[in-house]
Amino acid sequence: MSLAANLARIREQIADACRRANRPESEVALMAVSKNHSADVIFEAYDAGLRLFGESRVQEWQQKLPALEHIFSATQSDSPAQAHLIGPLQSNKASRAAELFHAVDAVDSLKIATRLDAAVRALGKQLPILIEVKLSEEDSKHGVLPSELPVLLAGLAPLEGLLPAGLMTVPPWSEDPEHARPYFRELRRVRDRSLAACPTLTQLSMGMSDDFAVAIQEGSTCIRIGTALFGERQYPASALPSK
Repeated sequence: MSLAANLARIREQIADACRRANRPESEVALMAVSKNHSADVIFEAYDAGLRLFGESRVQEWQQKLPALEHIFSATQSDSPAQAHLIGPLQSNKASRAAELFHAVDAVDSLKIATRLDAAVRALGKQLPILIEVKLSEEDSKHGVLPSELPVLLAGLAPLEGLLPAGLMTVPPWSEDPEHARPYFRELRRVRDRSLAACPTLTQLSMGMSDDFAVAIQEGSTCIRIGTALFGERQYPASALPSK
């Protein structure tokens, strides 16, 4: 199916999930996960109406951006798109990430946050961030443990260049979307407990191609859709630039 047809189907599913959860569709942002896809595909998605994109690698985005700068620049477009970094960020790439992305959605340590804060202050801007929370025991998952989140939030408080906007998590993959529900529900609880200490922490980025309907029911404010929208990645991992 074409990207436009995939997008129409996804929007229908979002609308249905919102109806079931008694939520307005305006509360749920659709992020197109464009990592591993070319600039041409991103432009096609923009042309179809998408304005929020997620990339996992600083260097990959840096290579694609020159061909797309006219649609991501507020000075060159009447309806500019935004690019968020959604993958793990190495500290030596923090300065470049602060320059290239509109937000960083995977902060999991005070070290990374401090590097980002210094970089955005030098640029004279403020950078929204999401804190990645690890709720599963999988070694492959990144994030701060819920018990460690209060300490991280306290450390973020003086960093005026950053705006802690919410939390994100990735549950263990399962063929049954219902298996993700406890993780989404727990992230919402962690967020709710944290609001007194950090009132700006309102967003919940959770839910991907296979489980986003469940995530919406549990309060997600941003779903990250890659495969269901674009299909399989366009080039193998061996051809990707390093993080």
